[in-house]
Amino acid sequence: MPHFVIEYSAPSETSPAIDFAVLMEQLGQAAADTGVMKLEDIKLRSIPFETFRLNDGSQSFLHLTVSLLAGRTPQQKAALALTCRETLVSLCPDINAISVDIRDMDGHAYKKRVAKNRSLLT
Repeated sequence: MPHFVIEYSAPSETSPAIDFAVLMEQLGQAAADTGVMKLEDIKLRSIPFETFRLNDGSQSFLHLTVSLLAGRTPQQKAALALTCRETLVSLCPDINAISVDIRDMDGHAYKKRVAKNRSLLT
């Protein structure tokens, strides 16, 4: 169930490219290793930003938002945030600004549908 949404500055002359296949694999594993969630439950996706402004002078950014169903302790969420940030810093050393935000989702308001895979019959 945990959703990892990575917002980042699109590659440019001042913002390096990121290998998202490696990043998502290692980020997911690091998060699962905290014991806060299971690897098979994590959903990861990324959103590039072509246009952005960082008023501190940074030329590149990566921001991770992790949405979890409520119920983790503040200590679990802090450990998860630190682990995710450390993983991102190690994988993206040339990104100027890296941040992580852990958010609780209301279990009563969160609804989802998962359709079973259907193969086409010929």
